[in-house]
Amino acid sequence: MITTTGLTKVYRARGREITALDGVDLHVREGEVYGVIGRSGAGKSSLIRCVNLLERPTAGTVTVAGQDLTALAGRGRRASRELRAARSRTGMVFQHFHLLSSRTVQDNVELPLEILGHSRGKRARKARELLELVGLGERATAYPAQLSGGQKQRVGIARALAGDPKVLLSDEATSALDPKTTRSILRLLRELNRELGLTVLLITHEMDVVKAVCDSAALMENGRIVESGTVPQLLGTPDSRLARALFPVSGDPLGGEGTVVDVTFHGEAAARPVISRLSRTYNIDISILGAAMDTVGGRQVGRMRLELPGHYEENVVPIGFLREQGLGVQVQGRPARLAEEGAE
Repeated sequence: MITTTGLTKVYRARGREITALDGVDLHVREGEVYGVIGRSGAGKSSLIRCVNLLERPTAGTVTVAGQDLTALAGRGRRASRELRAARSRTGMVFQHFHLLSSRTVQDNVELPLEILGHSRGKRARKARELLELVGLGERATAYPAQLSGGQKQRVGIARALAGDPKVLLSDEATSALDPKTTRSILRLLRELNRELGLTVLLITHEMDVVKAVCDSAALMENGRIVESGTVPQLLGTPDSRLARALFPVSGDPLGGEGTVVDVTFHGEAAARPVISRLSRTYNIDISILGAAMDTVGGRQVGRMRLELPGHYEENVVPIGFLREQGLGVQVQGRPARLAEEGAE
């Protein structure tokens, strides 16, 4: 649904060049919630603004729903008619709401339809439907100053849906909200994703946001995507930095000559007694150094740090057994590639 190829954005100021995006390749599948995470200055906001061409890329292409938006940009500073029409099919939710204080809640939601030239009656009907959808039907005549932060963001989401978009872009939409309100907004985004078939691309610096709603995720650093994939893929990838941040597990070795492994369970494997089977099959004592269970992207996930008796070479077969059960296994203190080769 959303594809960027070689996307580059260079800002020029006071004779200096600052590269915000450095050849970003991104692919967001239709109907998924895709999170892009990174620290401030990583290039996340530049990326999402280039996706709908609020910022013109210096190089590269942006394709949304099969349409090359960069080809519609034209040569002038103002967007072409074709680009404006394409943008109207992509909703945008902002961090600081951007509601007009002089307009009621309903009037704020009607604004995009007013710009598109819809009749007053059609605008009003659509706005009321959307306010009901986001749980604010009874607040239609209120003004933004009378709303909480979460309610303001719900109005922003309703306004972003006014043009019946297939794509919703969210730029740090929950970073100004308290944790409880953040959870309610994330639940709303997931419900809209499922009920309307929306493809959602969200920018965040909060790992809990990715954990709560995302099907796929990417990590950005210095204008580049350094890691990406579906959440299950990431959780099952040895040495994945995103997986470690999404689901940290810790535990100190017992001090003997054991082999420490981090094991990730997800999907059906999370409900099977794999560790007890391993112990019985190979007649070995297994020490559990740390463990956690959680829900990530709507899926139950478990992680354990185990210590197997003996050096790595003595545990190649038991480690292979764990991998055969569909578990992600990372041997601590050993590069992922070497650990994989040793288990074959």
